[in-house]
Amino acid sequence: AGNAHHGARIARRRRERRRSGGGAMRTCSAAILLYLSRFEHVEQVKMAAEQTEKAYQKQVGVNVGFAASTKKKAPGKAGTRYYKNVGLGFKTPREAIEGTYIDKKCPFTGNVSIRGRILSGVVKSTKMKRTIIIRMDYLHYIKKYQRYEKRHTNLAAHISPCFRCKEGDTVVVGQCRPLSKTVRFNVLKVIAAGSKAGKSFAAN
Repeated sequence: AGNAHHGARIARRRRERRRSGGGAMRTCSAAILLYLSRFEHVEQVKMAAEQTEKAYQKQVGVNVGFAASTKKKAPGKAGTRYYKNVGLGFKTPREAIEGTYIDKKCPFTGNVSIRGRILSGVVKSTKMKRTIIIRMDYLHYIKKYQRYEKRHTNLAAHISPCFRCKEGDTVVVGQCRPLSKTVRFNVLKVIAAGSKAGKSFAAN
């Protein structure tokens, strides 16, 4: 009986050692994974934050999270971010270069070219997702009375996540290919309400 009791005590001690050793291993593994996630998988973590749609969102020609298919260097910043200059004197926003958002309709990071008319107007509504309504005021000449009357038109324009605007701001939009049923313009510049820069620009 004494030998059986002694053997049970030894087996209990062995089980406790295994448990404590496994806990230490689990703690060590978690620390290693945390270390790797901070330094080796930063881009994957950033990309995962942008995946809010059903389809996987990625930029054309940029391999992030996948093995490079060719030795040719990808466009953009260090081959992990595609951006371009739309021309016409408009600067590429810093958020478009250093940001992590994915927008295929963005004129700076997407597959959209700006050509045609350049207009400006006041933001009237920002309720839609990545689309705003701008109001453009103009004068219409009445030949009979030789006078002008005030008129306005509303225009839907796509706004990239690199811009932040609110109602009352002045925006400059450029014509592009049809992006939806009513959207044919893309925001190129945002001038905050009350700033002096908005008074000197007259695109339309």
